[in-house]
Amino acid sequence: MKLFRVLVLAVALVAGGIAAYLALNMGQSTPPPTVVELAPQIQSQDVLVANEDIGQGVRLSADNVRWQRWPDDSLNPAYIQKQTTPDAIKDLSGSVVRSQFVAGEPIRNVKLARPESGFMSAILPEGMRAVAVRVSAQSTAGGFILPGDRVDIIQTTSQQASPNEPAQNVSRTILGNVKVLAIDQTVSEKDGESVVVGKTATLELSPAQVEQVTSAEASGTLSLSLRSITDTDVANVSDDDKQSGTIRVFRAGRAWTVTTQ
Repeated sequence: MKLFRVLVLAVALVAGGIAAYLALNMGQSTPPPTVVELAPQIQSQDVLVANEDIGQGVRLSADNVRWQRWPDDSLNPAYIQKQTTPDAIKDLSGSVVRSQFVAGEPIRNVKLARPESGFMSAILPEGMRAVAVRVSAQSTAGGFILPGDRVDIIQTTSQQASPNEPAQNVSRTILGNVKVLAIDQTVSEKDGESVVVGKTATLELSPAQVEQVTSAEASGTLSLSLRSITDTDVANVSDDDKQSGTIRVFRAGRAWTVTTQ
């Protein structure tokens, strides 16, 4: 009987030892290694960009441009790359900016003019001409017309229906939505106050419009009518706006508006 109890106790001890060993080994088992997926490396190139905001007419220099890494999948063929043109900063120094760059914007040749180009020829779009017309403060919205504004060109002529009738001033809009490139404003004093007076305004016109404005200036006087900033969309200019048939007649201090077909 005692021998049986000893055998049972021995078996229990052996079983307990085996269970403890197994539990200890299972608790200290090494976890499986963590698989880390590496993100694919993004291929990029050095692209010439504006180091700061560069306004129209400003010349490029080593101070206002720099190289910047640019992803290959976002590259545009028009961008200037260091890989193909390593001396671009030196070669483009002195080029005139035709259209404004914002900081970080890639430099493109289409928005540049040759270093030897003048300011006006640099900012003129292809096929357009710059024409100066005589103006005064009274004919330029009191001197508030500035470069970049859009205006309507109005011609005023003096007409006399018959020798027995007084002459009549007839005004008509010959062109609409014309861009002002420059205006030579000088500051003068009037009644103790400084006023801005313009003598000529330089307008952006097509070759056909140049002939029309030149002829109109030779046969009468020209005035500029300032357009609202919300009414300067070139794409929305109608044929009637480009060549108005509205005539204003001034006589004896009164004005009549006549619409012609």
